[in-house]
Amino acid sequence: MSERQAKQTVYVDQFTNGILDPGEEMEYVVKDGGHIVANTAPGCWGPMITPELKGGHEVTKPVFVEGAEVGDAIAIHINSIRVTSMATASGNDKPMEGRFTGDPFVAGICPNCGAKNPRSRIEGIGQGAVRCVECGEDVTPFTFTNAYTMAFDEKRTFGLTLGQEGAEKIAHEAKRYMSTPENSIQNPVVTFAPHDIVGALARVVPFLGQLGTTPARPFPDSHNAGDFGQFLIDAPHEYGITEDQLVDRTDGHMDINRVREGVTVICPVKVQGGGVYLGDMHAMQGNGEIAGHTTDVSGIVDLRVEVIKNLVIEGPIILPLEEDLPVLAKPFTEKEIEKAQALAAEWRIEEIEKTYPVSFVGTGADLNGATLNGMERAASLFKIDVPEVMNRATITGSIDIGRNPGVVTVTFLAPKDYLSKAGILDQVEEMYR
Repeated sequence: MSERQAKQTVYVDQFTNGILDPGEEMEYVVKDGGHIVANTAPGCWGPMITPELKGGHEVTKPVFVEGAEVGDAIAIHINSIRVTSMATASGNDKPMEGRFTGDPFVAGICPNCGAKNPRSRIEGIGQGAVRCVECGEDVTPFTFTNAYTMAFDEKRTFGLTLGQEGAEKIAHEAKRYMSTPENSIQNPVVTFAPHDIVGALARVVPFLGQLGTTPARPFPDSHNAGDFGQFLIDAPHEYGITEDQLVDRTDGHMDINRVREGVTVICPVKVQGGGVYLGDMHAMQGNGEIAGHTTDVSGIVDLRVEVIKNLVIEGPIILPLEEDLPVLAKPFTEKEIEKAQALAAEWRIEEIEKTYPVSFVGTGADLNGATLNGMERAASLFKIDVPEVMNRATITGSIDIGRNPGVVTVTFLAPKDYLSKAGILDQVEEMYR
């Protein structure tokens, strides 16, 4: 247990080296019911072209939540999310053979001097700008196939993709335009100055691609999920695991676009104190993150955390905003209930179920595996069988892709007594009352 005194509000300004390690003492301690405020670093592409980082992302150091024990859960309430980057770049990736051992996200090497996870520096702009500090060789483990640079308006309402001139202007002042936090070591991805798509306009709807708790064994941060975690099975580097050990994940890397301001995410506690971490903020993303990556940005986040005792769950449960719910999972209005009561009387049904929406995150090697995982998690929590979950998700909910190839949400209207017995009714009623 951490020896540090718990605070009502902790301000997190330190980042991991890409590894979520339950063996490391947590530097930040927050009270149950307290707040975590963080200036997050961009995820995905910046860390991906910084081989010194060992996880593919650069998330905040985990926060110890006072009173959270293994077998509990932590409700994380997202009070606010604000984009601070003025610009970003993203696109499809292409791993560069000879520059990694088994996994380009985790085990970068210099193709010239052989340094493992080499430190790097920026020389100029473009896709050859990331150079080994030791020998000067191009060491980026990834390059783009098709990519773009995007600038945001002052109020962060829209993003617009730029041509070569604008992309190169931003590349020369990369950290300033991306508002990279001071303690971040990543190479800003706008340095590459991509401009394959010009003049595309997109709405800014920011969310957190990474939000969760520390896994029960060391995991590269981007691999803390059932799909990316497949890369760790029998991997030829120090973070390789067996298939059975993948259960130690907490699925903090969701890339689910509903994890945004106003939402509550209930996360499992698999280490003492929980270890809440966050990062990988995106400016916008459609369901599936089908390009593999989206608009990584810096931002400021305010969370409130709340311990739920004796709630054993394997992965996150999301309570989305009502506007983000599938149409069949939206709470019924008073007018709808009145009409339903007349129908019930006609057919002599004494009581209509009182229900609320709930969304279970499922992850796996593919979308079928992820869907089964999400349904099994729902069945386990409510102590019902999977076929009942299937039926309820079919007529009162939806299966939605979070990230292709293997993150989904299983959303449905759950009876009030199920939620009460599971111990999450208070959280759900607070969200949808």
